[in-house]
Amino acid sequence: MGYLKGFMDFTRRDQDVRDPIDRIKNWEEYVIRFSDQDLKEQSSRCMDCGTPFCHTGAEWDGAYVGCPVNNFIPEWNELVSEENWEEALRRLEETNNFPEFTGRVCPAPCEGSCTLAINDDPVTIKSIENEIIERGFENNWVEVKVPSKRTGKRVAIVGSGPAGLAAADQLNEMGHHVTVYERDDRPGGLLMYGIPNMKLEKDTIERRINVMKESGIEFVCNTEIGVDVTRDELKRDYDSVIMCTGAQDPRDVPLENRDSSGIHFAMEYLTAATKALETDPKDTPITAEGKNVIVIGGGDTGADCVATALRQNAKRVVQFGKHPASPEERTDQNPWPEFPMTFKLDYGYKEGLEALGEDPRKYEILTQRFEKGKDGQVTALHTLNVEKVYENGKLVTKEIPGTEQVWEADLVLIAIGFLGPEQEVLEHFGLKTDERGRIWTVDGMRDYRTNEEGVYAAGDARRGQSLVVWAIREGREVADQVDQYLMSHKEKQIV
Repeated sequence: MGYLKGFMDFTRRDQDVRDPIDRIKNWEEYVIRFSDQDLKEQSSRCMDCGTPFCHTGAEWDGAYVGCPVNNFIPEWNELVSEENWEEALRRLEETNNFPEFTGRVCPAPCEGSCTLAINDDPVTIKSIENEIIERGFENNWVEVKVPSKRTGKRVAIVGSGPAGLAAADQLNEMGHHVTVYERDDRPGGLLMYGIPNMKLEKDTIERRINVMKESGIEFVCNTEIGVDVTRDELKRDYDSVIMCTGAQDPRDVPLENRDSSGIHFAMEYLTAATKALETDPKDTPITAEGKNVIVIGGGDTGADCVATALRQNAKRVVQFGKHPASPEERTDQNPWPEFPMTFKLDYGYKEGLEALGEDPRKYEILTQRFEKGKDGQVTALHTLNVEKVYENGKLVTKEIPGTEQVWEADLVLIAIGFLGPEQEVLEHFGLKTDERGRIWTVDGMRDYRTNEEGVYAAGDARRGQSLVVWAIREGREVADQVDQYLMSHKEKQIV
């Protein structure tokens, strides 16, 4: 490394953020970029380990370790510490098609596996990654990659989320003609409408899409496969099809009075709020303004709902989770180099704490039923406290009698995850699914071929709900397999 004692002389410093009270007044990104000196010091904390677990992207006993796209993290950390930004970008681009996405929304499993994290704070890998790509765009180092020659092979990609975009980017660079179909009005999938602007501004996505368009990739929006374009038409016009439809079938809570108005799935709410920003933030069919909002589900999507409701001037926001709060430190069951499952005050929770005087999260609570008013509007939720206990050697969730509570509610947002991909398009293609409703592929997770000749699957539709960085990895890997398929067939084989 350029400065061998950086990890000894400098402590971890996270990026500054805008004041919570100020930032909930608008929808702009809340993170403030590092200064040059900060970047030089933070990148020099990297130890250039003999075995850099940060970029392994491995799975051990069901736990994932390091960066799924295998970023060359020590290499570009050294280049940043030496202020060689353009070369750092080239190294980053070798493994990651969209570091501007992962640098903003990835939970950074790389940092959890940083060797320095064994007994100190890890390197600020995610922030450095994002700065590399931002400087790349600012200095026009991000290249439009038009292939010098084309293979004549045509690939259709269904879905423009991170998996579909990564596959398109790779296949186009290999010389194939790529068309990406998206049923929404703008490409990006959940990047565009499922992640709020304060985490990922949409100009960032459009900037990348423009580069891809200039590189020769075609995007067809407002087009639903099975409705506007059929399976037979795709198979007639293309040599291969890749299904990257995501896993957007939401998990529901089938409780009493679930049919009350005012109860919505989280993604429906977030999508409406993001689309309204194109005209007027208040011009949304689902608003939290002046309402008591309850979010059911303790994950990242729930946190985004909390932050969105605060920006819509909710009266109160509460988030229910059935699990206990995470521990402050790693437990023996969560050792390094696994991703640390420790307590964090995410951006939306910090905003709730500052704006409403309390952390919105309520732990170990299970919703029992909804209460409906005469007009059909939801008015309250009934809950019970629960606890995790061992019964017959298994950890189970057990209700605690006598802990019933009633919570006033005008808007309820269900954010308890997804069942898997929507089945209609899979049935239209005649694709097999596994026991979890995901697209079945040959040899489990090691092969992207479906039961249909020439049809492949990648991303959440194949692996289930996961991280953006895993979707990018799958997009890159499926592109390699499709390229092998196309180049091994001189004539069109898909029928």
